[in-house]
Amino acid sequence: MTATAASPGAAGSAAWADALLLSFAQGGYVQAHPAILQPAEPFLDLSGEDIRKSLYLTTDASGEELCLRPDLTIPVARDYLASPSAGKPAGFSYLGPVFRYRGGRPSEFLQAGIESFGRQDRAAADAEMLALALQAAAAFGVKDVEIRTGDVALFNALIDALDLYPVWRRRLIKDFNRKVSLTEDIERLTLATAPGRNEYEGVLAALAGSDRKAALALVTDLMSIAGTTNVGGRTVAEIADRFLEQSTLKAGALPRDALDIIKRFLAIAGDPNESVKQLRALTSDAKLDLAAAIDELERRIGFMTARGIDTKLTRFSTSFGRGLDYYTGFEFELHAKGNGKGNGVEPLVAGGRYDGLMTQLGSSTPIPAVGFSVWIEALTQLGQSGAQGSAA
Repeated sequence: MTATAASPGAAGSAAWADALLLSFAQGGYVQAHPAILQPAEPFLDLSGEDIRKSLYLTTDASGEELCLRPDLTIPVARDYLASPSAGKPAGFSYLGPVFRYRGGRPSEFLQAGIESFGRQDRAAADAEMLALALQAAAAFGVKDVEIRTGDVALFNALIDALDLYPVWRRRLIKDFNRKVSLTEDIERLTLATAPGRNEYEGVLAALAGSDRKAALALVTDLMSIAGTTNVGGRTVAEIADRFLEQSTLKAGALPRDALDIIKRFLAIAGDPNESVKQLRALTSDAKLDLAAAIDELERRIGFMTARGIDTKLTRFSTSFGRGLDYYTGFEFELHAKGNGKGNGVEPLVAGGRYDGLMTQLGSSTPIPAVGFSVWIEALTQLGQSGAQGSAA
């Protein structure tokens, strides 16, 4: 078999990546080496829709569904939880191939990053991640970047304070994590759930507000009696859950005042410090208690400034989300200047806080967690083009 020489681009990418790992190690982050083949269930249950639909799946002889790792956050977290360090503060770095279907581009590509577990000083840890992410981009010669940040904890706190039906809470948070146009979806749902007439109206009304477990059991039994096993790929349980959700939505459409507050909240964007002022004004006008979430945002901004990050060059948006279901707080992306504003544009570096993931992966106690991933391929190309421009 004839050996294939590595391309100059690949060689440059490897050199930059090695220098990046060295800088991570100097910062106290131990290199992790998780397995390439992973159980598929955590990615299917806990990742966002973008990752779920891009997985490469297989099944072993015992019937367990496996996948090629699509990113390294969950594999590194699983290895940490299986180690003697579980529950204690620990930091890890990584560099290795990940596998996702990307529509015409190579499905295997390099990813580097950092994951930090167990730190209770959340605001300081968040700021450190953003500072290290900027250092990672600079290691590739990329310093002129757009910094986009958000905080899903703020949105969750708002929805909790509005005291909506649980089904509305689930639906709105799900839509936020899916990065859909939330304002448009709220309007559509409000219209769709306005009082109307259909052949199931009486059944929906009877189910609305009833005990969720009992209502699900009733609908599931009725469908089983009718001989229904699945429809359109959905199981009986999934269909029953959707039916119950619709009954609740029909009975309690999103109140107009709540809709107006959510719209005003989602319109807050720009300078982080100015956004804090607008958030406090909103909560005062609406008589909502979001003080804890806003205070945490303000603390984070302070630590970012202490880290030398010019917050005036940082764009904060209450509607910013990364589309991963396990994020619970701070989220950020670094983009090349002029790289577009759409959600479909891949970042150079991206990450955030995911405190809930550890219990979802089996930890008996909550463990704070925050980290970021580096897209080596994109940074290498940008770094090379910048170097060529300087040489010219």
